[in-house]
Amino acid sequence: MKPFKHHKGTVVPLDRVNVDTDQIIPKQFLKLVQRTGFGQYLFYDWRYQTDGTPHADFVLNHTRYKQGTVLLTRRNFGCGSSREHAAWALLDYGFNVLIAPSYADIFYNNCFKNGILPVKLGETIVNQLFEEVAREEGFSVFTDLENQTISKPDGKIIDFEIEQFRKKCLLEGLDDISLTLQHEEKIRSYEKKLHQFQVIDVKRL
Repeated sequence: MKPFKHHKGTVVPLDRVNVDTDQIIPKQFLKLVQRTGFGQYLFYDWRYQTDGTPHADFVLNHTRYKQGTVLLTRRNFGCGSSREHAAWALLDYGFNVLIAPSYADIFYNNCFKNGILPVKLGETIVNQLFEEVAREEGFSVFTDLENQTISKPDGKIIDFEIEQFRKKCLLEGLDDISLTLQHEEKIRSYEKKLHQFQVIDVKRL
């Protein structure tokens, strides 16, 4: 997993509450066996009509948000099933930072495991950001994980909280496998001892 230290990107406003993982990546696209390739199906049922043509009124189809990499949304984002594919689809599409008042717990965990920073901000601040994004085309923010701040175009800074262990994992690019490999020597030592005990037990038989 690539380390995450800071990111600057255009903000894409998804003004919906309770967006579930089946809306983020519909179940018919879960057949891929690798983590890449899901971005083209992100929010598929909202992005496209039944004949495959884009919905003109969906935010990802607006020219001003085509290059967006920061997703601004509403409370309880990522609810529903626990599919990790939702985080894969967001990352593969190009979203590195999410901003919302709250997230579903499993989805929130999956974001950190895949190098996405899900920032939690109060509803008042989120409301204000929606207003600013609507007013200013190309509205972008600079997210600094180390200092736990989001800088707006007007120079104002928003602080955010994050659990220190999760912060460390993102800064150092540590996923579950990387964390396990940090204890590789201890694991090897344990396996060696376990093998020796197994050999002794076989000899006794």
